[in-house]
Amino acid sequence: MKYPDTKKVDTTDVYFGQEVKDPYRWLENDLSAETEDWVKRQNEVTFSYLNQIPFRDQLQDRLENLINYERMYAPERHGDFYYYFKNDGLQNQNVLYRKQIKNGKEEVFLDPNTFSEDGTVSLTDISFTKDGSLLAVQISEGGSDWRKVFVLKSRNKEQVGDTLHNIKFSGMAWRGNEGFYYSSYDKPEDGSALSAKTQYHQLYFHQLGTPQADDKLVFGGETTPRRYISGYLTEDERFLVIEAAESTTGNELYIQDLEDDSSIRPVVKNFDNEHHVIANEGERILLLTNLEAPKNRVVEMDFSNPDPAYWQNLIPESDNLLETSTAGKKIFASYLVDAKSKVYQYDYQGNMEREIELPAIGTTGSFNGKEEDSEVYYTFTSFTYPSTTFKYDLTTGKSEIYAQPEVDFDPDAYETKQVFYTSKDGTKVPMFIVHKKGLKLDGKNPTLLYGYGGFNISLTPGFSTTRILWLENGGVFAQPNIRGGGEYGEEWHKAGTKMKKQNVFDDFIAAAEYLIDQNYTSSNYLALQGGSNGGLLVGAVMTQRPDLAAVALPAVGVLDMLRYHTFTAGAGWAYDYGTAEDSPEMFQYLLNYSPVHNVEAGVAYPATLITTADHDDRVVPAHSFKFAATLQEKHSGKAPVLIRIETDAGHGAGTPITKIIEQYADIYAFTMYNMGIEPSI
Repeated sequence: MKYPDTKKVDTTDVYFGQEVKDPYRWLENDLSAETEDWVKRQNEVTFSYLNQIPFRDQLQDRLENLINYERMYAPERHGDFYYYFKNDGLQNQNVLYRKQIKNGKEEVFLDPNTFSEDGTVSLTDISFTKDGSLLAVQISEGGSDWRKVFVLKSRNKEQVGDTLHNIKFSGMAWRGNEGFYYSSYDKPEDGSALSAKTQYHQLYFHQLGTPQADDKLVFGGETTPRRYISGYLTEDERFLVIEAAESTTGNELYIQDLEDDSSIRPVVKNFDNEHHVIANEGERILLLTNLEAPKNRVVEMDFSNPDPAYWQNLIPESDNLLETSTAGKKIFASYLVDAKSKVYQYDYQGNMEREIELPAIGTTGSFNGKEEDSEVYYTFTSFTYPSTTFKYDLTTGKSEIYAQPEVDFDPDAYETKQVFYTSKDGTKVPMFIVHKKGLKLDGKNPTLLYGYGGFNISLTPGFSTTRILWLENGGVFAQPNIRGGGEYGEEWHKAGTKMKKQNVFDDFIAAAEYLIDQNYTSSNYLALQGGSNGGLLVGAVMTQRPDLAAVALPAVGVLDMLRYHTFTAGAGWAYDYGTAEDSPEMFQYLLNYSPVHNVEAGVAYPATLITTADHDDRVVPAHSFKFAATLQEKHSGKAPVLIRIETDAGHGAGTPITKIIEQYADIYAFTMYNMGIEPSI
């Protein structure tokens, strides 16, 4: 293939006496005309290639048909209404509806599809006052993590006060009806991804009706600089809870009694563990914590004596990872049992009342409600079970379907199994495998191996219409629960961090080898897929084992491991990765697997479609730009190495449906075409 010319500039860094060249450093300047021109030329080559795939339009039409079904999400009660998001099928953004509790009358409350002509403005968060009379609305433009916030009266949608700007990584926590807490960074004036101003978070209180410039700094800033800060209130609005962190794992915990306006009190002042307040009864505070419990436990704490030495177990740690939510003064304890959900109902004294019967093996969500609620809504999904909303009676323990989508596919035609395979060091790793019933194990099935492996994030069974397109065309989908994730608690997570990161790649490679050994597929029919940290996973594996797969699909990946921490909030990922400045050993370890630095000249790499977005201000597109340029320079094989750069989009959240359909049609067309197969549907 004829790739665009990418100039090289003599740029060199020195780490502990070792020189490292970075010839494509200039692509980090995402605001320059030169980079903009490079993006345009790369997209021209990519779309010229994609346009000549004969069945690409067929896949796009089928995907549009699959996605065109009504989707409804779990309702929550605020004031006299239930509020919930719904999509009629092909709307670019989900619409916020509400239904009157008394008469069941439904109406559109906010439709973000009317906020912009191209559907790139999304509604990312809403927060109601306790009485439901006011709500703060958070929106994103073009997929950016930088948000705007405005306040509405729920009665008539009249805006109250001015719009707040430059909010990032923040919830909104109301204190009565007078105002709310939110978090943000100082936005860089030039919009550059390199600015250090995005490194320290600050918690503010916004008094309704006053200018944002007058907002009171509550925590953070010069006196208590922290990388991530969140603030929320207990349901009775007595306590302000502040969680402060230096990375994506571990947090300090502070609590302020707002009744007497006392000072902020530290509860845990180190970053070794994670702690979240889930409920309170007066000064009796309930916490979810992994202190002395890597798989989490629920404890009670007396606000007058918050020392962790005096915490008492309510729900002790078990063999399975625990997460919680609350409604009706009940604790819903959701356990991951080999990455599958089991849910139990407890009271606030820690007494287990019942196990909640789920419809199948899969994943639950929600179970969020107010303390006076007698019913709560939750969602359930699996690989072939579309996300369905259930209504649950807290008194009887009975569930009933509230909203079930109708999707144009037959779930009974597919099967899901869970296997356990052995990784390089002998560790047993679980993996879900999904395919049509009656699959012939002849080594020729197109197989998509999807992974993540980082930041304590668990990959659980979930429905995806884009994935159904792959399955119904005879594809196999495999999802291993590799180390670095949270499926088995903090120990599983730590086993895939810093100088143990290679475990993550080894687990993924072993998953591929299992699928090949068991004749599900072969290297000629295998594709590697992952996004963000999963993009790093794909980039590292394809450079370590270029023979392993026919296709590589790294999306919005962290691909320059020597400089990731210099972009936007990247320094907060150091708990998982370490940085090149930490020590000579850490630098060398990162250098040894950093995808950008491990592309070798003369090697034939898999057919590669890198995907990123020009407005991604979390994992900046420079990672993907530099990786693409390096691959195109050094790759010796005939397989294409392309980069698809979405415009007016970000890290993924809020991406319009039209762009999702186009992107996945391109990904599957590219994958099938480079495996030498054609869709059957």
